[in-house]
Amino acid sequence: MSNAVEVTDSDFEAQIEKHPGLAVVDFWATWCGPCRMIAPLLDELAIEYQGKAKVAKLDVDTNIKTSSRFNVRSIPAILFFKDGKLVDQVIGYVGKPALAAKFQQYAA
Repeated sequence: MSNAVEVTDSDFEAQIEKHPGLAVVDFWATWCGPCRMIAPLLDELAIEYQGKAKVAKLDVDTNIKTSSRFNVRSIPAILFFKDGKLVDQVIGYVGKPALAAKFQQYAA
């Protein structure tokens, strides 16, 4: 069971762009191997940063509008939003230390 919330085109603004503080969105697809590899790392960070960061997942195959809006061309794409504004992104698979560093940088 994932600790991340599912977001869609219809609720992205309410869930992410109106969220105070840090929101981290994993743009992914079911057929993407690296997406499946990074998902457990994001789940762990969602637990570790509970109350400090909101972790969300957006399926690029069913939410084309939001994926296009943020110019997501490669997945996994992890986008970091601070108070509703896009502040950083990680494209492709990276290890937990690299992700944790980004969480720590923006969750403060």
